[in-house]
Amino acid sequence: MGPHRLPKSLKLSPASWPLARTYQAISSASVDLIWKKIANLADVSWHPLIARTNVPYGLMPKPGLIFGAVSRLIPWPMQIFVERVSPEDLLSIRIMVLPGVEERVIYRMESTVCGTKITYSVLMRGWLAPLVWSLVRGYAATVANRLAMAAETDPPTKTPPPDPCLGF
Repeated sequence: MGPHRLPKSLKLSPASWPLARTYQAISSASVDLIWKKIANLADVSWHPLIARTNVPYGLMPKPGLIFGAVSRLIPWPMQIFVERVSPEDLLSIRIMVLPGVEERVIYRMESTVCGTKITYSVLMRGWLAPLVWSLVRGYAATVANRLAMAAETDPPTKTPPPDPCLGF
């Protein structure tokens, strides 16, 4: 599916987040499987923008959790802050990469008659936001679809990956 407007339930004024885009995908995987894929912060192999994180395997997202990650585009470290968590429904995070840009990412899951609807919203502001958005826009458009495919083909496991070395 293509880009959409932000859900009304987020109650964000357009002036506060000048760059905002929402993408959706439908998956045959259950809400529970998709949530487990998102909540496993140690395994981001499905994500087109994040290469790896420094989260211990099995740690669940909780509001206030701050962890490090590395971008796939360039080996640039970033800090990720978990804002809101509603299990099997919503995960809201803030990504801090550069001083001139602030980014909020929101994942939503909803069970529908056609399958599970995944909504991925990206919001950016700051003087560097237009430049960063021009670099990540194409990748951001694929996040919801990549998550749906990963949940359908590679269900989460209870064992850690064979090589826990993160290269930090």
